Amino acid sequence: MLVRALRSSVTARIARLRQPHTAARIARALWIVWAVIVWNVVFDQVIVRAGRDYLVAVGRASTTHAVRPNMDAYMRPAAERGVWIASAAGALILFTGLASVRAARRRTHDGPQVTSCA
Repeated sequence: MLVRALRSSVTARIARLRQPHTAARIARALWIVWAVIVWNVVFDQVIVRAGRDYLVAVGRASTTHAVRPNMDAYMRPAAERGVWIASAAGALILFTGLASVRAARRRTHDGPQVTSCA
């Protein structure tokens, strides 16, 4: 008896989540989360690459007894470049995702697409 009530409760919740309005809201939220994650990963990769380039330059300077390079000369441009590249990647994903959700939602409101096979 308890299992049957629990199963019907879970089934009802899943049915509510599958309604077009709720499903579209969940899809939009997931696309936004995905865009934020991509932004962070891309920005981090640009910063990591700049840090590695700086370490290579420091190593080169120490072996040739040259003047040690300035870290700001490597990291400040990388931070600016990282913001631009990450923002472009995140915006592209966000635009694609939200446009896809909108198109899918519009298609479900219009009804099934019927094509003739003539």
